[in-house]
Amino acid sequence: MIIFRYIGKAILATTAAVTLVLMLVIISGRFVKYLAQAAAGQLDANILFAVIGYRIPGFLELILPLAFFLAILLSYGRMYVDNEMTVLYACGMEPNKLIRYTMMIALAVAGLVAWLSLSVSPSGLAKAEALLSAQKNRGEIESLDAGKFYSLRGGGVTYSEAVSEDGRMSNVFLAEPGNEKSKDPARVLVLAESGRSQRDQQNGESFLVLENGYRIQGVPGRADFQITSFEEYGQRLTKPENAQRSREKAAALPTSQLLSSNQPAHRAALFWRYSVPLLVLVVTMMAVPLSRTNPRQGRFVKIFPAVIIYILYLVVLNVARSGIEEQVPLAMWRFWGVHLVFVAIASALIAWNNGWRPTSSNFTKRAKRANPVDRSGVK
Repeated sequence: MIIFRYIGKAILATTAAVTLVLMLVIISGRFVKYLAQAAAGQLDANILFAVIGYRIPGFLELILPLAFFLAILLSYGRMYVDNEMTVLYACGMEPNKLIRYTMMIALAVAGLVAWLSLSVSPSGLAKAEALLSAQKNRGEIESLDAGKFYSLRGGGVTYSEAVSEDGRMSNVFLAEPGNEKSKDPARVLVLAESGRSQRDQQNGESFLVLENGYRIQGVPGRADFQITSFEEYGQRLTKPENAQRSREKAAALPTSQLLSSNQPAHRAALFWRYSVPLLVLVVTMMAVPLSRTNPRQGRFVKIFPAVIIYILYLVVLNVARSGIEEQVPLAMWRFWGVHLVFVAIASALIAWNNGWRPTSSNFTKRAKRANPVDRSGVK
């Protein structure tokens, strides 16, 4: 039990450290992406931290298997380099016992990953998608700030000197793109005293309605500009994406709904959620023999090939998942067959680590028959 606590403490501490580093990297990248959208007026800056918080369980779901895999390699690699494993084996601990200890810890980690994958992560992703969809569904004008130029999704640039609390703009500038197919595309500039957003209740399309201004149209470099005054001028904006589409994403649906669905995308998402905790157990079986190293080689010598195997596992699993979504024949059997293949690889690594060689006994017998030697050393 003392050995088990020592091993467990070393692995879990390293897992926490690796998870923290990977989380900082992923969250930083995602935060930069959302921040760029907020700077472009596509996202409200007030919901950035809420969206990141809802996405954290999904990040952990994918990070924990890799972090635990690396933690075993690093922890056991250090113990081999420091000759701690040599002492443990000399005291009577068998390699299979080390695997049992490690698998007991892996079961706890797999249980945590299963909880995240089946319950917490879909719920958080659904809430994050709801916030993002609400931002996409709101009019572009509601997200504008005074004194800044903004690119509209339908093309063009707008600027407003002031924006009231109800979204009404004053001293508005609007530049519309010309016809790109024309050799001399005409440009359109609109200046108005005020502006507001308006949405059609029938089709959901939004409009920018400008009041009391001028519309100037012409080709730069020519003197034939057309200037038109108006009391009300409407510019149609592109129709925003439907929020229902993002809510229907399989990754954001609860597991109970996926269980009752026969859609290929839903079945693929369900199998993937089952596979993530299984992935923890399979990579643990591979990590224990891969962590064995010679003190002269160093603790990091097998990190690179081990990570390559892990990446190959994920790539092949994702290809099999895509096959389910595309309704490829026997795709479901191929998906679970990927796990069986890597279980077989892990079993072969464990057997090799325990000293099993498939042809060593036969080779020894053939060598003895080919070179018979008596006790006196004379052939």
